[in-house]
Amino acid sequence: MNRRTTRKTTDLSGRGFRIALIVSEFNSHITEKLRAGALQCLRDHKVRDHDVRTFVCPGAFEIPQVAAKITASQAWDAVICLGAVVRGETPHFEYVSSETARGIQDVALRSGIPLVFGVLTTNNNRQALARAGGKHGNKGWDAALTALKMIHLFKKIPRETPRRRR
Repeated sequence: MNRRTTRKTTDLSGRGFRIALIVSEFNSHITEKLRAGALQCLRDHKVRDHDVRTFVCPGAFEIPQVAAKITASQAWDAVICLGAVVRGETPHFEYVSSETARGIQDVALRSGIPLVFGVLTTNNNRQALARAGGKHGNKGWDAALTALKMIHLFKKIPRETPRRRR
């Protein structure tokens, strides 16, 4: 791991937060590295192992469906979505990557729970591996840090809209 993957934001505690990880098993040689990075970040920020649960789904396209089921329970403070879509010779890449992003955003807006997009969309395996613990850091670690920041931000936002002054 490089320095970027191991840095800690000391003033950002995840103690007491419940985090769900959704990990695509397609391209598992990449997604398992993203998962390891996310788990390390959560541990570095005091999230207890028993407050983290991993849900494995077949591919990136299925991530939004799993996210919708998970968020319906309102049991999680954040959901981190991890996958890897690598460009191939057909237009399949465009469909999967755009629909995965759209689906995750749709669930995030409907649920009111932070959902973090940690799905790599790269031209080749080399680029994906560089972002899964290689020279570009670990985007799983970054996604977990984003989840913690979003939880803290959501807790600061009032539940009720203040009344306008007349």
